[in-house]
Amino acid sequence: MTMEHNSIGDQIYELAKQLYPICRSITGNGVRQTLEIISKHIPLEVHEVPTGMKVLDWIIPKEWNIVDAWIKDPNGRKIIDFQNHNLHVLNYSIPLRQKMELEVLQGHLYSIPEQPDVIPYRTSYYKEQWGFCLSHRQRESLIAGEYEVCIESTLEPGSLTYAEYLVRGQTDKEFLFTTHICHPSLANDNVSGMAVLANLANHLDNSETYYSYRFLFIPGTIGSITWLDQNQNILNNIKGGIVVAGVGDDGHFHYKCSRRGTSAIDRICNSQIANHSGQLLPFSPYGYDERQFCSPGFNLAIGNISKSVWGTYPEYHTSSDNLDFISAKGLAGSLQLLIDIIKELDSCRFYINSCSRGEPQLGRRGLYSAIGGKADVKSLQMAMLWALNLSDGDHDLKAMEERSGVSQGTLEAAIELLCKSDLLTVE
Repeated sequence: MTMEHNSIGDQIYELAKQLYPICRSITGNGVRQTLEIISKHIPLEVHEVPTGMKVLDWIIPKEWNIVDAWIKDPNGRKIIDFQNHNLHVLNYSIPLRQKMELEVLQGHLYSIPEQPDVIPYRTSYYKEQWGFCLSHRQRESLIAGEYEVCIESTLEPGSLTYAEYLVRGQTDKEFLFTTHICHPSLANDNVSGMAVLANLANHLDNSETYYSYRFLFIPGTIGSITWLDQNQNILNNIKGGIVVAGVGDDGHFHYKCSRRGTSAIDRICNSQIANHSGQLLPFSPYGYDERQFCSPGFNLAIGNISKSVWGTYPEYHTSSDNLDFISAKGLAGSLQLLIDIIKELDSCRFYINSCSRGEPQLGRRGLYSAIGGKADVKSLQMAMLWALNLSDGDHDLKAMEERSGVSQGTLEAAIELLCKSDLLTVE
């Protein structure tokens, strides 16, 4: 599972360029257009979930679409134009055509005084209002008088759209890779995640794997909640996963642990990003969609991989997060990291104790006599006891070694004996 960085980086960047201009949100035609482009690279299964459907504790909202928006100053000049940059409009703004004085308009404008030359990204998904975003320098230049405001949008019953693709392996046990598709023209957050994940799925589709790998392209928060609500029947098959976001810039890698913190995905990701001079972050119930997958009722072993951490770099959620902020090299490096993680994941095996209620009678099965001629009888006996105790579907061989202090070779010998006696099965 290796690749040529230059060519693949250019390929990922080209997909990012196609996705960047689209005005996306948590619902609407921008999402569908995005998924249509991605489906040219991998065969997506697209789902539409209707407005008003209850998903866990949430309700699917009305669908939002926008055609145009602008503001004209007292001289009739168009000073803010959605066609020039889709961040200019407060995402999910209700339709409006009205004239108003500057004092009234100011209450619906958003800018960042500390970054006077950028357009901020702002949303209002669950409260019906309208607004415009602009640079603070432009805001300070506005003159007194009457302004004409137009937002040509719709907010009405429709659906929430998301997509997935399952690369089937030898087993139904799977790892989940997911990315959010709701942000408009923001290159790192999260055109980069979409482009890298599409290429990862395409790469994996041409590989033989033991585990299955599911790829989700979902709106943030409401998308993961919807997917969890509708897929509770398969959650027991998920061994772990990664939320992929903000992976196009040239910063160092960061891995945010799952809520469990000690799963195979946590150990492997920590090891892999350490090889790239990356940093491990503790779990927090704030951030990307890992907080939904890791909620206590699900407690899936799903962490997050990013480069520059969300909210910590000045380009974050502004017009400066453009195609110049990401690079072919950065994108290719993220893809290679994920390929390396999957390679290591796919070699993991998890075991299930078929006699987990109480310690099984090893002597009756001849297991004590099977180790009687071994040089270190006590070590192998302890290895069998540890293997039986840790074969709960969550501990792979490396985790057993770390937890027990028993060498990998001794554990492997014990597991082989236990499997032959039908006390352990490979999950």
